[in-house]
Amino acid sequence: MMAQALMIIGASIFGTLGLIHLLCTIFTNKFEAYDSSVTEAMKGSTPVLTKDTSVWNAWVGFNISHSLGAIIVAGIYIPLVVTYSELLQQSLWFSSMPVLIGLSYLCVAKLYWFKVPFWGIFISTVCFISAALLINL
Repeated sequence: MMAQALMIIGASIFGTLGLIHLLCTIFTNKFEAYDSSVTEAMKGSTPVLTKDTSVWNAWVGFNISHSLGAIIVAGIYIPLVVTYSELLQQSLWFSSMPVLIGLSYLCVAKLYWFKVPFWGIFISTVCFISAALLINL
């Protein structure tokens, strides 16, 4: 029961961070640069990869898709734990995948983001690791 609770807590943190990130991306200016000329330059520039989009549109799209990835982790693992907890106990893959996802996001957070998402992902990942250990040991 403790493993399931930890998995739900970890996934809930992930989903909450993803939802907040999505809402901030779509409905606020939180991801614009303080220097408005930088934002304007992003809107007026294209990446080397393609001229079919602007750097700004790519930035917004990357932030939205990143948010959706975190939300999907919660959207898969919360119902999985609630409805099919025996699958987690029988499958090293399903019990370990949140650990791998959490560690991956944690590395990215440490290298590129700020403290709030880092600590949220850290707590979430500790929950995932603890749950995986309880399930698999």
